[in-house]
Amino acid sequence: MLTSKMTKAIVLALTASTLLATGCASKKPKSQVVVAPLGGGYGQGGYQGGSLVDNADAIRQAAQGLPNVVHFDFNSDAIKPQASAVLDRQAQFLLANQGAKVVVAGHTDERGTREYNMSLGERRAAAVRAYLAGKGVSASNVEIISFGEEQPVATGSNEASWSQNRRAELSY
Repeated sequence: MLTSKMTKAIVLALTASTLLATGCASKKPKSQVVVAPLGGGYGQGGYQGGSLVDNADAIRQAAQGLPNVVHFDFNSDAIKPQASAVLDRQAQFLLANQGAKVVVAGHTDERGTREYNMSLGERRAAAVRAYLAGKGVSASNVEIISFGEEQPVATGSNEASWSQNRRAELSY
């Protein structure tokens, strides 16, 4: 036989657990990054989520001459001094073309788990977005996507190949 105190304790416990379980469901995610599916590539038919940015042809043509790749050290999302020159030119272009939007795709080498590499690719793309925002570019004009290790530009299991693949690419 349950006493009134025991009944109240059970009801309180059930209410608390319900609030905890449903309270988390309404939280918004901290990141809006797009993650590439296994085995596919953006621009190569693998990513089917549609265009992340919609720029006029004039913007895409004007951006074609810009350097658009920055490289990272192993296991790092820190912007290297060499990358600053590339990103400064990108920031100048974006500030001069306020309506332009850019996609920053983060990439990694093949070492590490898929999950870790997706996360690292996201952090690299986010670091580029933060750098551009620090130069005055609106963060809403910079979309990020992570491909992790899925789109290597160099093959081989050596530092020369790995260093080529640790990158972020900007595209309009």
